[in-house]
Amino acid sequence: MDDIIRFSCVGVSIIFWIMAVLFAVLKEKGAILIAGFNTMPKEQRKQYDKARMSRDMRNSFVLWAVILDVGAALSYIFTSRNLAIISMIIWLIVFFREVHLDEEKAFGKYRLK
Repeated sequence: MDDIIRFSCVGVSIIFWIMAVLFAVLKEKGAILIAGFNTMPKEQRKQYDKARMSRDMRNSFVLWAVILDVGAALSYIFTSRNLAIISMIIWLIVFFREVHLDEEKAFGKYRLK
């Protein structure tokens, strides 16, 4: 059971690292991959700083991956699945702090002036 939780942390972390690299490579073109932004009309998308959005998403993915990697490593070192579970809980808190259902809250800070 301990290995399943640990490998879950590592598996999700790998996905986050891949997404971080994807946003780093695509730069401002990666903004189209952000949920909610890709459904906006093209005219409206021009009003936002896509490079900053992409950079922030990359940084978020890196943060999430590091949180899960640290939890997996600590659970392996101290042979306690609780550390991996704690890292998942911390990731969930950080993740839901950044999720916004309102378009203005989600993208307002990226609006070009």
